[in-house]
Amino acid sequence: MRRARDIAPAGTWRQETATATVTLAFDDRHRRRLKLTDDSGEDFLLDLAETARIRDGDGLRLEDDVHIRVRAAEEDVLDIFCRDGEATAKVAWYLGNRHTPVQILSGEGLRIRYDHVLAEMVNLLGAEVTRSNAPFDPEAGAYAESHGHDHEDYEDRSHAP
Repeated sequence: MRRARDIAPAGTWRQETATATVTLAFDDRHRRRLKLTDDSGEDFLLDLAETARIRDGDGLRLEDDVHIRVRAAEEDVLDIFCRDGEATAKVAWYLGNRHTPVQILSGEGLRIRYDHVLAEMVNLLGAEVTRSNAPFDPEAGAYAESHGHDHEDYEDRSHAP
């Protein structure tokens, strides 16, 4: 079975050289080890050293140094737009308070996975809410690997005299 042991982030490899594609929902793009099937029906094993976040456009590098291009699957989502930045910040705060993964859209919009309770909540906060099917790629969060510093370093700086 083909085995993917490494992720080549989008922009670091030539996507046109991909030998296959795999379309994955958000929940399947944060993994370490999982049997997957590419879009042409061929199985392969995702076998990373550590759990990693896999994003649209990344390449899963196979043992023979070829890549499978990752595509974000369309999911049932809500696009949220507010009248101004203050209203957007307020909606984002309420969503964050519920530990809801949020994608930041261009044009100051927010995208979350569909949830009828959250749709009603943000609508009551005055936001315009549109349900659709689209790729979902939320922010990694403050403590994600790509944040740029480790927790120990943060602790040292936050307690400095």
